[in-house]
Amino acid sequence: MAGNPWAPLQPSAASLLLEKCLTAGVLSQNALDQAQLEAPCFSHVEELQRITEIKAEINQKSLELELLKLEKETADITHPLYLEQKYQALQAMNSHLEAVLREKRTLRQRLAQPVCQENLPIEASYHRSTADLLPLAVNFIEKLETYIKTIQTIPKIPDCSSSMDNALVRMESLEAEMEELTEQILTWREQQKAAFQMNSDANSSCITAQTSYLSIENLHP
Repeated sequence: MAGNPWAPLQPSAASLLLEKCLTAGVLSQNALDQAQLEAPCFSHVEELQRITEIKAEINQKSLELELLKLEKETADITHPLYLEQKYQALQAMNSHLEAVLREKRTLRQRLAQPVCQENLPIEASYHRSTADLLPLAVNFIEKLETYIKTIQTIPKIPDCSSSMDNALVRMESLEAEMEELTEQILTWREQQKAAFQMNSDANSSCITAQTSYLSIENLHP
């Protein structure tokens, strides 16, 4: 019964041939060891480890870039500064509502009183201008709080611009590093491919030259 060709302890035909060559003295152990050391296909562990490290570094840089983009997009939601501002606005609104509830009885009494002597006398010639001015005044009063907040944020504009500039500079630096790493990987890949091809051709020529000296009589133990 034939042996299992996939068994780990099954000697291959090449190993049997090399063993017979060593026994017959056609091939020396030093020459065989030297051929194994010169073959590039047995020494790619460091190259593979370096490729793995470069890929891990690229993935880390990509993750940092995505986090920066996400932080930029969601700064108004997750940043502590904006959350603190929203919290202060809610606190102010809560205080205002509490004050309204405390003065509820007084407000009801004021609303129950008839309106008297609170109208401004306007001449008939200005009625049309007043009618045009009132909607503008109401619109301005409705947006007054927004205008005040906008004016209050004007001193903070340089700091915000500086933070955005720093973030953009960091993103550009990360992008440049990624491009440089990509170019290095591509260059290294082409070099390894060319070196592997040259070594393969050289090893094929060496093996062909060595096996040409073998004879049928020297193969017998």
